[in-house]
Amino acid sequence: MQQEHVVLLNAQGKPEGILEKYAAHHENTPLHLAFSCWVFNAQGQYLLTRRALTKKAWPGVWTNSVCGHPQWEETQEEAIHRRCQYETGVNVENITPVSPHFRYCETDANGIMENEICPVYAALAVNEVQPHPEEVMDYHWVQLNDVIASVRHTPWVFSPWMVQLVSDSSAISALNTFVQNITRSQR
Repeated sequence: MQQEHVVLLNAQGKPEGILEKYAAHHENTPLHLAFSCWVFNAQGQYLLTRRALTKKAWPGVWTNSVCGHPQWEETQEEAIHRRCQYETGVNVENITPVSPHFRYCETDANGIMENEICPVYAALAVNEVQPHPEEVMDYHWVQLNDVIASVRHTPWVFSPWMVQLVSDSSAISALNTFVQNITRSQR
């Protein structure tokens, strides 16, 4: 994959430039655009992934299926397709916003800060997982309610953006609606 950048944002969330992705992430990361995607299979199971140990920020933590950074003039949907394919080998459809205004700022144990406006989406996987080892070291298909309970009982095992999203009842409601819709359409 070619070298990626992040789209830098001003305090109002408007694009104001780009910066190479690895150079952008440090102890004082500027605000930038990202996304998170929760991927489900046709049976309504959620794709929980564990970040590779080679990741710069939060290596080895369990997290949402895929996350990434849209490139300049790339739509969120285009970025989701690109990163789902790259990180997990999965092609997706039915990309649906579940928390379009999600924003967080957290610092990991290595001192790397994430500072993102990070809309959250759900999507349906249409093929088998083939994880990229530099992105995903492990994965499991799990029931959504089981992973929500795990995040609530052991938040230190999961990425902080996942923990924050699980505490948002409207986002959880949107994820449950997405699962109900895909499983209903499979009957």
